[in-house]
Amino acid sequence: MSDEPTNGGAKPQTKTRAEERAEAVKTPSRIELAERIEMLERELAETRAKGEEHLYNWQRSAADFANFKRRTDEERAAATRFSTAMVIGKLLAVLDDFDRALESVPDDARDPWIEGVRLVERKLRGVLESEGVTPIEAIGRPFDPNLHEAVAHEQTTEYPDNHVIGEAQRGYKLHDRVIRPSLVRVANNPKEQ
Repeated sequence: MSDEPTNGGAKPQTKTRAEERAEAVKTPSRIELAERIEMLERELAETRAKGEEHLYNWQRSAADFANFKRRTDEERAAATRFSTAMVIGKLLAVLDDFDRALESVPDDARDPWIEGVRLVERKLRGVLESEGVTPIEAIGRPFDPNLHEAVAHEQTTEYPDNHVIGEAQRGYKLHDRVIRPSLVRVANNPKEQ
């Protein structure tokens, strides 16, 4: 007797695990594949739209930050200029005192102490000029309310109408900004009115 099967000589076919797994995988139909492609294309379009939105928001945030940085830099610079202007304003009062003191010194006085005071006044004026402080020229010029503050109006025919004829207190600019207007006397010329 033999060990071979008696069913006509054919061996029973056994499947390998790989073949079993391959048969278990469901292969999608063409319609299912087309639907899957459509769904993936929609997802891709949505993802691209979100990406563009995120890019736009990022660019906008970057621009907002750049504007914020520029504004804070400008504010910091303005605060520095303002604090400098405050200190300079206080020093201008000292300069006025020097001017008044030196105006009362007789022309023929040659005292070394007076020369020392003149040197200190020139040094203070030089320091202020190095910081951008310049005096406002007023006498003989037309009255400008942006630069001058009228403390008196005088009737005179020697000067044109609305021209500065005297200065009670010198005005100063810091760069292009008036930090103290000139206190002036203004001519009223009745002939020109």
